[in-house]
Amino acid sequence: MRRIIAVFTMLLVFVTTGLCPRLPCCARSAWALSVDEEQEIGREFMTQIKGYFSFLEDDFANRYLNGLGRYLLAQVDTQPFPFNFYIIKDPTLNAFAAPGGQIFVFSGLIGALDQVDELAAVICHEIGHVTARHLAQRIEQNKKIGLITMAGILAGALLGGTAAEALIAGSMAAGIQAQLHYSREDERQADQLGYKYMSGSGFDPRGMESTLQKIAKGNWLGSDKIPAYLLTHPSGPERMANLEALLSGYKGHSLSPEAEQFRKVYPLFRTVVMAYSIDHAQAERMFRADLEKDPASPLPQVGLGILALEKRDYPKAIGLMEKALEDGKDYRLPLLTYLGQAYQLSGRDQDAVRTLKESLAEMGENSTALYYLGLSYENLGQYTQSAEIFERLAVSPSARDDVYYHLGIGYGRLNRLAEAHYNFGIYFNRLNQIGKARFHFEKAQELSAGNSALAQKIGLLLQELEKVERH
Repeated sequence: MRRIIAVFTMLLVFVTTGLCPRLPCCARSAWALSVDEEQEIGREFMTQIKGYFSFLEDDFANRYLNGLGRYLLAQVDTQPFPFNFYIIKDPTLNAFAAPGGQIFVFSGLIGALDQVDELAAVICHEIGHVTARHLAQRIEQNKKIGLITMAGILAGALLGGTAAEALIAGSMAAGIQAQLHYSREDERQADQLGYKYMSGSGFDPRGMESTLQKIAKGNWLGSDKIPAYLLTHPSGPERMANLEALLSGYKGHSLSPEAEQFRKVYPLFRTVVMAYSIDHAQAERMFRADLEKDPASPLPQVGLGILALEKRDYPKAIGLMEKALEDGKDYRLPLLTYLGQAYQLSGRDQDAVRTLKESLAEMGENSTALYYLGLSYENLGQYTQSAEIFERLAVSPSARDDVYYHLGIGYGRLNRLAEAHYNFGIYFNRLNQIGKARFHFEKAQELSAGNSALAQKIGLLLQELEKVERH
């Protein structure tokens, strides 16, 4: 009966509005927002929310979340675009999918979830919204107002709170915002897809129910306010009943090796997120209380070690991370990076090189380990090695500005002056110090005789500087 009612509801929407929801298995409807348009809105959306939120930049935490997301995406038949997963440093219980395959999870929600199965449930639900193109359907209805304007309105609709007040102004925007929220039918379909992805991945889909129950309590922050997740993902007895019906057919099965590894490392991931996201005094009290309960646990030591790194108390950070390594064999590889970072920042560059090389040999590409390894090589006067590492980092779109500064240092010490000035120019250009950038690019151009490829790149950058200076 429920299935008949759901089908009837979808047909009624089609008849009364002329719109037909696009299901993942259906052919693309004539009116649906194009993938390119959705990605354009997604890029503008990212620009909007970066003005209001801080993103967690920790390499291990982001690798874990994106690795988990990619593992879950293996269950998706058709992916309309590449997916990316981000952690927002905010205590709100919230997560959402933005246009273009961008999925955001708030640190407050991660702190509330005890098991990786619960986090996987949230991610699978959001993937379900993306693959069903729910936002694309609603954006299409209002596309005439402009994609950039829509990105701001959409950001307010999904974020709520003070960010929404800043991003949404005027009765037209408020009216459109109301149309952008997910419907009960959207939630039903996202839950069905989430259940499918969870079951296929080897995680326990009952995490869908326990997660929703935790969020529905809404008391994690000591507030009577409705959690943001429930404002954008409507819940209620009907949705819980639908979930119970889905889960009633679950018989259970063994975890895959990949899912088992994600489950094993999840407590460390959660600890790292909390250490970087919670107020330092509150986090220290929490980790010390955990350490008193279980002095042999490596997790509170890692949390306290990260806090010590943040406070630049490097000897203390080293002691805590070394102890955590002794007690936490399951977390060895990520802990090597934190320990190597502490060694480098404390001036123990030989120890940093040994530790970070071990981490990279076993863990693979790791931008944090590479960055601090490059700094240690530079401090030790091994400029060929440092330049090689910073070149590897420079190819990333998210490369730190000072990567180019350290490349300039390395090439300068190697007497490769054209490349040194070229990288100093990029560094100052990224800092918007146009005069200094022009000086270094012009010096690089003078010194680049015989290197036509470098001279061509410098010429293009100088042309871009001229455009900036004219405006």
